[in-house]
Amino acid sequence: MAGGATQRAFEASLKRVYLWFALSVLVFVGLLAIMERFGLPRDWIGYIFLLATVSLYAGIGIMSRTSDAAEYYVAGRRVPAIFNGMAVGADWMSAASFLSLAGTLYLSGYGGLAYVMGWTGGYCLVALLLAPYLRKFGQYTIPDFLGARYGGNLPRLLGVLCALVCSFTYLVAQVYGVGLIATRMTGVAFELGIFIGLGGMLVCSFLGGMRAITWTQVAQYIVLMIAYLIPVIWLSVKHTGIPVPQLVYGSVLEQVSEREKQLANDPAELEVRRIYQHNADVLGDRLSRLPGSWVSEKVALQKTLQQYNQSNAPLADIKAAERELNTYPASPEQARVRWTEERAAFEARAGPPLPHAEPFPAADEAGSDTLRRNFLALVFCLTLGTAGLPHILVRYYTTPSVREARRSVVWSLFFICLLYFTAPALAVLVKYDMYNVVVGSEFMRLPAWVSAWNSVDASLLSITDVNRDGLVQLAEIGIGADIVVLAMPEIGGLPYVISGLVAAGGLAAALSTADGLLLTISNALSHDTYHKVISPLASPGRRVMVSKLLLLIVALAAAYVAARKPADILFTVTAAFSFAASTFFPVLVLGIFWKRANKWGAVAGFVCGLGVTFAYMVATHPPLRELLLQIPRSQPVRLLWDIQPLSAGVFGVPAAFAAVIIVSLLTRPPDAATRALVDFIRVPSLPRPAVLDPDQKGE
Repeated sequence: MAGGATQRAFEASLKRVYLWFALSVLVFVGLLAIMERFGLPRDWIGYIFLLATVSLYAGIGIMSRTSDAAEYYVAGRRVPAIFNGMAVGADWMSAASFLSLAGTLYLSGYGGLAYVMGWTGGYCLVALLLAPYLRKFGQYTIPDFLGARYGGNLPRLLGVLCALVCSFTYLVAQVYGVGLIATRMTGVAFELGIFIGLGGMLVCSFLGGMRAITWTQVAQYIVLMIAYLIPVIWLSVKHTGIPVPQLVYGSVLEQVSEREKQLANDPAELEVRRIYQHNADVLGDRLSRLPGSWVSEKVALQKTLQQYNQSNAPLADIKAAERELNTYPASPEQARVRWTEERAAFEARAGPPLPHAEPFPAADEAGSDTLRRNFLALVFCLTLGTAGLPHILVRYYTTPSVREARRSVVWSLFFICLLYFTAPALAVLVKYDMYNVVVGSEFMRLPAWVSAWNSVDASLLSITDVNRDGLVQLAEIGIGADIVVLAMPEIGGLPYVISGLVAAGGLAAALSTADGLLLTISNALSHDTYHKVISPLASPGRRVMVSKLLLLIVALAAAYVAARKPADILFTVTAAFSFAASTFFPVLVLGIFWKRANKWGAVAGFVCGLGVTFAYMVATHPPLRELLLQIPRSQPVRLLWDIQPLSAGVFGVPAAFAAVIIVSLLTRPPDAATRALVDFIRVPSLPRPAVLDPDQKGE
C-alpha cells in the first residue's frame, strides 16, 4: 500500500511540473511574438529558440544524471502510464512523423495515408501481442528476452545485429532532420547544424540514460504538439473561421479538388508542362545517342561559353554556362545516370497535378493495381515494423507493472493520434495556400522564404519561371516533403515566431527519437554484447560507463553518415521498418505464443528475414545497387510484383516466419526451463522462473 501511495504522489507531482512547463512554453512563445512586433530580428528568434530548447533538454539531462544500472537502462521502472505514453509519443514522433508525414500527404494525397494506417495499426499489435508480455519478462533489453527465451548467446547476438541495422538506419534519418532544422533556424552550415543538435542529444542520453531520456521526452512531446497544433489551428481559422482543422478538412479538400481541375486545364500550366515534356524528349534523344551525345553536348557547351565571352553577354548568362560546364558529367556512364534521372523528373512535372482525394490515380487499371498493391504492402511493413522496433518496445520495460504497460500503450496511441489526425488537415491547408496564394503570384514579389529554403538545399524548394511569363505556375514549383511542415507558417503568412516554434517542435521530434535510438544501440553493444557475452562479471557501474562511451561513438558515426545526405528522411525510416518487421516481429511473436520455437528456429528466422529484405532492397534500389553491386543506376530495375524497395519487408516477413517454424520442427524442442519461461510470461499467476536474473526482474 505504501508503495502504491508513493507512486500516486510521484505521478501527481509530475502532472503539476509538466502543466507548469506547458504554460511556460506558451508564455515564452507569446513574449517572443511581442518582441517580434517591436522589431526583434528574425535571426535572433531562430537563435533564441535553438538555444532555449537545447538548453532545456540539456538541463533535464543534467538533473537526471545517474550511474545506477536500473535507472540508466529502464528509468527505475517507475514511469506512470500516462507519462510513458507521452514519452513513447515523443520517441515515435520522429523527424519522419513531424516533418515528412504531412509533406508526403501533400505530395501523394491518398497514397500518403498508408503511413498513418501502418504506424497507428502497429500499436494495436504492440498492445495485443508484445508489450504486456515483455514487461512481464521484466529485464533491460529486447536481446535480453531473446537470450533467455531461445537460450545461448547466438540468438542474443543476432538480436543485437538486427537492432543495430534497424536503429542505426532510423538514427541517421533523425540526425539528418536535426541538421536540416538547425540550418533553417540559424543559417549555419548543414554539417555544423548536425553537430549542434548532436550536443543536445548527447547530454541527455550520455548523462542519465533512460531516466534522463524519459523526462526529456515528456517535455519534448509537449513542445512538439504545441508547435504542430498552433499553426494548423491558425491556418484553419484564417481560411474557414473554425479553430478545429480536423472538422474543416473535408470542406477545404473539396476546394482543393476544384482548384486541381482548374489547374489541370489552365493554358499557362499546359504551356509549362509542354516545355517540361520537350525537355524530357531532348534528354531521351541524348540517351539514345550515347556515347556520341556526351561528346557533342560538351563541345556545344564550350562553344556557347566562348560566344558569350566574345559578345560580352550578361554576366549571369556567362556564370550559368560556366557552372553547367563545370558540373558536366565526367563520363558517358555518368551522363546516362544524370540524364535518366533528369528525364524522369521532367516527365513527372509534365503531368497534371496529382488528384489529392483520388485513391490510386493512374492512366489505366494496371497502373492503379500497382499503386494499390504497393499501398497495401507499405501498410503491412509499417504495421509489423512498428510492433518490432526495439527502441519502442523497450519503453514498456519502464512502467511499474504489467497493467501499467497495457495502459501505457493506450496512452501512447492516444498521444500519437493527436498528431496523426491533424497531419492530413495540415497537408490540405498548406496545399490550399499554395494553389490560391503562391500560384499566380509574380516572380518579382515572391516572399523571402522561397530564397531562404532554396539556399538551404535546392532540392527542398525551387521555383523557376519556365515559360518566362513572370507568373508562378504550379508546375514551376518543386517542393520536397521534408520542408512542407517547416515552411508551413511562412507559406500561410503567419508571424515568423511561429516558424521558429515549428522548427523547435521538429527539433524536439528528431532529438527525442534520436536519444531513444542512441540508447538502444549503445545498450545492445554494452549490456548484451559486452556484459552478457564478453565480460559477464563486469560491475553495473562499469557497464554504464561502457554504454556511455559506445553511445558517443555511435552518435559521431551517425552524424558522419547523415552529413553525406544519403536519402530523404521518409525512405530511410521506412527501410528501418521493413528490417524490424522481417526480423524482430516474427521471432518475438512466435517466442511468446509458440512453445515449440527454439534456438535454431530463431537463428534461421533472423538470417532469412534480414537476408531476404536486404537482398531485395539492394537488387531494386538504384543507389544501393550501385554502391554495393557496382551496377550503374541507368540499368533497368526488375521488381517482383511491382513492389517498391521500401516495402521489401513484405517478402522478408513470410520468409522469417517460415524459417522459424520449419527449422524449429526439424530440430530439438526447447527444454523444460524455457517452456516454463513462456508459461510465466503468458500466465499471470505463475511464479518467476529461476532462469531470469533476480536483479533485473523489476516486478
